[in-house]
Amino acid sequence: MTGNGPFPLGDRFAHLGEAGSAKVQPAFAGSEWYEDYVNRTGGEGRLVALHDFAEDWTDWEMHPAGDEMVVCTKGAMVLIQQNPDGDIRIPLNAGEYAINPAGVWHTADACGACTALFVTPARDTAHRPRNAETQPKA
Repeated sequence: MTGNGPFPLGDRFAHLGEAGSAKVQPAFAGSEWYEDYVNRTGGEGRLVALHDFAEDWTDWEMHPAGDEMVVCTKGAMVLIQQNPDGDIRIPLNAGEYAINPAGVWHTADACGACTALFVTPARDTAHRPRNAETQPKA
């Protein structure tokens, strides 16, 4: 879908594609939406999404297709990146951002209610539960 908007970014994510294209995506409908997104777009380009959360993430994720930009737009959060020498904890307040490098497993802790903007290379994204038995090694 193309168009002028306005569109609610928390529900209607955007796809930034080849040749500078931008396309409005169907309404977000849960985790299976991401697989449909990759099929719909061919996985090239970037997904732009806005998420509210107040709880720590229950999963680790990793984006092998490229770097991900994470912008805290409201509240505060701690981005956690796995590193062979130990986890790197990056506190983010509203208006600050960090980069998750391609291939680096990451998760996040919420410091109360917060909102973050994600600019993600979604192709081949992987997820793993966040617990001591299954924490992936970078």
